[in-house]
Amino acid sequence: MYEKLEKQIGLKFKTYDLLKNAFIHRSYLNEHKKAGLEHNERLEFLGDAVLELVVTEYLYLNYPNPEGDLTNWRSALVKGEMLAKISRELSLGEYLSLSHGEEKSGGRDKDYLLANTFEALIGVIYLELGYKKAQKFIDKFLLIHLKGILESGSHIDAKSKLQEIAQEKVATTPSYQVQNEEGPDHDKIFTMGAYIGDRMIGKGKGNSKQVAEQKAAEDALKRLKW
Repeated sequence: MYEKLEKQIGLKFKTYDLLKNAFIHRSYLNEHKKAGLEHNERLEFLGDAVLELVVTEYLYLNYPNPEGDLTNWRSALVKGEMLAKISRELSLGEYLSLSHGEEKSGGRDKDYLLANTFEALIGVIYLELGYKKAQKFIDKFLLIHLKGILESGSHIDAKSKLQEIAQEKVATTPSYQVQNEEGPDHDKIFTMGAYIGDRMIGKGKGNSKQVAEQKAAEDALKRLKW
């Protein structure tokens, strides 16, 4: 089942036991409680730490920029949207084990699920094959995007940019308000509005208020003609 993935990423796993766990979403176990399986959240936790170390090390060794620049670049590289994009390129969604409900709601293409799965896969690579292999995997599939990020300016935090422009143009700091919450507690989607005074200038959705606020700020930056 995983031979295609191994070929795609250029790695060979000793067994598929851990790899299988990387693709098991918590919701799947709710319908298969006697399967004796483990969901992927512990692997995701580990993979997240490995990912941050590899990216931090790479930036430190290759760029003499100040800490603030490196932090922004790292954030742009490891944010959920970027990890989800790579997961789609690797078709990781097709390997996921989901509940029927999660399947019906489009779980195989949700950004946060794909991002978490990518991190879980890194966790497996680290445990099975070691740090150097995990480092090479991250370099091959993630760090190649740094040049595009810097050229496009997508590493610039949208909320910070909006605040800077708003303070310069109208001497006001933007605020954010919840417009809507939908979905169960473990899978909520928030809609946030960005405001200048009482005027809503942008709107965005995300699986956390922070993500939705960033989306709202991005929307505002696109819409406003200062």
